[in-house]
Amino acid sequence: MSAFLWLIDTLVDLYILALIVSAILSWLVAFDVVNTRNRLIYMLGDFLYRITEPALRPVRNLLPNLGGIDVSPLVVILLLVFLRKLLFEAVVS
Repeated sequence: MSAFLWLIDTLVDLYILALIVSAILSWLVAFDVVNTRNRLIYMLGDFLYRITEPALRPVRNLLPNLGGIDVSPLVVILLLVFLRKLLFEAVVS
């Protein structure tokens, strides 16, 4: 059972990292620091969009419009950390 928990913990950590990198990359593209005409940046952005958008879209639909500030990655990260802690407490008990 500990190997299964380790795998879930690692996957959650990797997904949180992908959410953070996706948010930072979107800021860099928005402020014109990096250009999506660069093939590597475009591929990285597209990959991150495809893996993070299914989790972010429902949260964005629930949250009110905050005037251009997207807090959905923060909400998803908090939910993932909560679910991970809940899972570990359920198994340890």
